[in-house]
Amino acid sequence: MKTKTKNFAVKEGEKVDLAKWPTAIAPVYKSPEHYKALLEERVAKLSAQQQLLYAMDRNAVLLIFQAMDAAGKDSVIKHVMSGINPQGCQVFSFKHPSAAELQHDFLWRTTRDLPERGHIGIFNRSYYEEVLIVRVHPEILAGECVPDGEDIWEHRYRSIRGLEQHLHANGTRIIKFFLHMSPEEQRKRFLARIDAPEKNWKFGEDDVKERKFWKQYMKAYEACLGATSSKKSPWYVVPADDKKNTHLIVAQIVLDALKDLKMAYPEASPARRKELRAVRRKLAK
Repeated sequence: MKTKTKNFAVKEGEKVDLAKWPTAIAPVYKSPEHYKALLEERVAKLSAQQQLLYAMDRNAVLLIFQAMDAAGKDSVIKHVMSGINPQGCQVFSFKHPSAAELQHDFLWRTTRDLPERGHIGIFNRSYYEEVLIVRVHPEILAGECVPDGEDIWEHRYRSIRGLEQHLHANGTRIIKFFLHMSPEEQRKRFLARIDAPEKNWKFGEDDVKERKFWKQYMKAYEACLGATSSKKSPWYVVPADDKKNTHLIVAQIVLDALKDLKMAYPEASPARRKELRAVRRKLAK
């Protein structure tokens, strides 16, 4: 079952109204068994593509996940990237910046963790927090020593676009996911975290407090998605009310992006092949 990933992409310059983007769609799988088979197939293909990426050592891939609490970022990373060689993949989670990080510009701390060529990097939250949570809670800016002057949000959008253009020009493919969940689904997942003792650690009182800012967050996401999605570094708004659907859609988007790199294993030169044949003859004796 082929997922049409272009349906989830935000066009460059598009004005985004998240009320028009679904949080749930018809399942792209027929049954739990079919879901498992599809996911295993896509994970296996991702693993093969990751090996090519590592062997070519020409490009890097950066996956960025943003969402409201309980939308399933950890679950997507766990299930979709489960077959990737850990030597060629790193995951970074970004919380509130430290005192040292606040002494630098807002892109500094994430830039340190960008993936090397041949590797996949995953950002669980990212520099986009600086135009999302900071926009909803502008008091955070007080600790960032932001210079007075032009509109801070447009300035940051411009900085982000410039960074992503620079990275793309130097071989880093950036794929950005907003896991779009309904407030009702978030309520159900919070209740599940409270009811299941093994999930209590995931729940905090601040989670409930942030729900009060849902509309403000949606406005911040709409502005961000519209201002920073591009043909080369697109945003994908993925319905997140059904985690199985989310896993399959994200896996296909990443797989399509890797295939677009048109990778192949490096070919040995005639001289190198001659050397290898000589070595083989010696080993065969």
